[in-house]
Amino acid sequence: MSLKQRRSDKQSAEAENNNINGADAAGAGGTSSAAAHRINSPSLSKRAVTGTLTAAANLTKMLPTGTVLAFQILIPVFTNKGSCDSVTHILTLGLLLLLAFSAILACFTDTVKSSDGKRIYHGIATIKGLLLFDYSPVDDTSTLPDLAKYKIRAMDFIHAFLSVLVFFGVSLSDTNVVTCYYPKPGVETKALLYIIPLGIGTLCSSLFLLFPTTRHGIGYPLTSDPK
Repeated sequence: MSLKQRRSDKQSAEAENNNINGADAAGAGGTSSAAAHRINSPSLSKRAVTGTLTAAANLTKMLPTGTVLAFQILIPVFTNKGSCDSVTHILTLGLLLLLAFSAILACFTDTVKSSDGKRIYHGIATIKGLLLFDYSPVDDTSTLPDLAKYKIRAMDFIHAFLSVLVFFGVSLSDTNVVTCYYPKPGVETKALLYIIPLGIGTLCSSLFLLFPTTRHGIGYPLTSDPK
């Protein structure tokens, strides 16, 4: 065998060894990458719990700010931070009903500007129009828009119903309320307490988009031009 042929065979063998080593390294790298992906990827149950808690927290955005603030401040006091007895059970239930009523009432309130745009007035909708709380024709000379167009509409009742559902979902997502009425929940109860706020949030978010309101009631965020 000539020197040239032996040199060619040696180069071919080295090239084959390099290909094998490269393939092994690539396989090891792929295995390591897959393992790292499995380690870094959150479990399905953890993502589900995180999504549920996020949806429950977002429910408060659909309620009047005053109702949410009163709920967050008073519930720990009324429930004794979840350690309820026969008396605090009744007091907590009364507080929840009162706050639910305030959420309903806020759906029938509205905000209007004077015709010159200098004053803002608040009132509650009636069958004849908007009844203002803070307007006095004797002391205030500002001209008002047509208040008859702010009368009660069917959409107000839809939003009131949705607000009650949202408040119900917020109550179920609160630790103090759950601990007060379900101190030792079973597995099925725990699952329902996770699922119900998520379902309420999804349903009410969709319905609020399908049935939007033009009212800017007391406790709701105001825009630069309420009407």
